[in-house]
Amino acid sequence: MVYISQLFHHKKVHQAQAVLDYQWPYVEPIDIKKIILRRKQLILRLQKTAQYPEREIEKIGCSIDLLKESIKIPPYFCIDNVVQSSVYIKDVSNPLIKAIAICQDKNAVWHTEMEDVFIVLDNYGHKRDTCLLGLFDGNNGISAAQLTSDELPLLLLDQLSHNDSSYQISNAEKNMLHSFCTIFKEDYELKEQVFSVAEARSQNSQPNKYEWIHRAFAKAFWRMDRLLRLGRGEVSKVCWSSCTTAILSEDNEQLAKNKDEIQEEVWIENKENSDEIAGMMHIANIGNVHAVLCKNGKSYWLTKEHSTYCKEERRRILQNGGSISSNEPKGLIEGLIKNTRGFGHHGNPKIKKTVIPVPNTISFSFDNSCQFFIIATNGLWEVLDKNEVVLLTITLFSAYLETEPSFQLKLPINNSTEEKVVLSNSCTISTKQLSENSLETSANVPTSSKQNTSPDTKVIQKENRKNSEDLISENHEFLQISEDSETDSRTFYNLAAKYITKHLVKAALKAGSRNNVSVLLALLNGCDNIPTDVLMGNTDIMHKK
Repeated sequence: MVYISQLFHHKKVHQAQAVLDYQWPYVEPIDIKKIILRRKQLILRLQKTAQYPEREIEKIGCSIDLLKESIKIPPYFCIDNVVQSSVYIKDVSNPLIKAIAICQDKNAVWHTEMEDVFIVLDNYGHKRDTCLLGLFDGNNGISAAQLTSDELPLLLLDQLSHNDSSYQISNAEKNMLHSFCTIFKEDYELKEQVFSVAEARSQNSQPNKYEWIHRAFAKAFWRMDRLLRLGRGEVSKVCWSSCTTAILSEDNEQLAKNKDEIQEEVWIENKENSDEIAGMMHIANIGNVHAVLCKNGKSYWLTKEHSTYCKEERRRILQNGGSISSNEPKGLIEGLIKNTRGFGHHGNPKIKKTVIPVPNTISFSFDNSCQFFIIATNGLWEVLDKNEVVLLTITLFSAYLETEPSFQLKLPINNSTEEKVVLSNSCTISTKQLSENSLETSANVPTSSKQNTSPDTKVIQKENRKNSEDLISENHEFLQISEDSETDSRTFYNLAAKYITKHLVKAALKAGSRNNVSVLLALLNGCDNIPTDVLMGNTDIMHKK
């Protein structure tokens, strides 16, 4: 068992052990004499085999220093976690979505301002049951993120309406688009056309019936970056703001009666005899804002990493004349940033030469086997991976379900519901083990005495009481609203989504996040059908690393 507040350091210890040739699952106790001897053996081996071993020797030395510190018993002190989170519940008419909640925290320990922005647009383009969701992770100020959240949806709508007449543009929106005509001149449109066609082909070499949507995303992103070049709202001549983003368009239109006509991404496994296709999702992202889908209790990335961690991106940066510093772990572009794609950066020509606004786009169908999806900024993903986030979400939802047994009786009576009610009484994950306290990992034995030393009993009891109060307050809020409204189901899912996002943000802060944290959660129709083995914790989700 590893406490969330120790998770970041716990992973660093594992990385240091890997450098020193410890074997997984790293259960061997750390001994100073043994690691010093191991250091000598590794250095001798490097000097014989490597031409320039200085860098590797430096890593070995840093790893030993970290392991030495990890076995020391730290002095006791307790700093109350300052949480200044804002939670928003957004209602949409899309029948495929039960609830949407967004939680944001500026992470006051590291930041003074909140630079993340979100959008939830219902009936997008005046098209029934179509919604647009997005998160924008700002950097060096909120200007780029705010402008992008305001204008990118309109630019995308303009591109979509060229190919689909069901997307309608109001007169006010037409006037705003007309004001951009002086910026997007004929020569620019020619460059844009070449760019969008090349981008669409690079996304999928085979013919794709949704290529026009991917091209619309590409053109809208390209135009948005051009608008940011105007410098509106910028306060510095050099260090202009920037942002990364992930936006998702969802509709429940029955696209094909024949399921063979639906081209679903290969990484989302198809369930035999699955339900009829419920709708389509179209996702575009640049940078480090990511989305994850939970389907049949398993996690799937919906976005692509655009940073110096990606070999393809590193190669592209170097081929285009950019430079990547030697900062650990994977270097920084021009010594400043690690995101290889994004909006803005127009104040620095060197960065803008290689950091491009080209999105990664995908389209896939989904049905009732999809439980939920999460879009989050880098503040969450830098400390928790997709499997940990999905498992925490499932655990939090099942725990919240236990707080309202009367709601369970109102659910449709089917096998999945009966299994869930039984599990609510036998699930081994208690409220104490939720995101704000602990996270089970594949290594059952702590790697050092620091992990083996449990926190003070009073602190644990204090946090447990606080968590119980949170759960009780959420339950009380549900009961209070239920008495005044007949929409018990909608209210329950809204409060469940609110509860989950709030504690996911808390988990990121306790795990050591150093950035603004924003989490958008959408509960889908399949959230009532979480597989039994997932609820009982018998899957190997936490072992996939």
